[in-house]
Amino acid sequence: MIRRVDDYAVFKRAHALTLEVYRLTTRFPKDERYGLVSQMRRAAYSIPMNLKEGSAGSVVEFARYVRIAIGSKEELEYQLMLAHDLGYVSKEQRRQLSGEVAEIGKMLYALLRKLVSDSDA
Repeated sequence: MIRRVDDYAVFKRAHALTLEVYRLTTRFPKDERYGLVSQMRRAAYSIPMNLKEGSAGSVVEFARYVRIAIGSKEELEYQLMLAHDLGYVSKEQRRQLSGEVAEIGKMLYALLRKLVSDSDA
């Protein structure tokens, strides 16, 4: 069963977050291009990408991909903290992006709970 994950609010917000992370990291030092910039972008786009990839599978498979997206969200949370502590991201930028990451996390956990309950039925 293929789900129209593009219509999910969590997918739309994760995609918007990915675009914001790309914009933000263009201002990082050049020597971070293959380090933190690459890692932050990968973690950000991994969230919607895993939702897309998992959407074509069974409920159990989709739940597995949602768990992977949650792991990527956790990575991005740490990377934002690190970027702030290194002086690449302002306190306000970190607060705003971390808030959005947290909201996306809540949505991912809600989706996971629904999928788990659907698979138990």
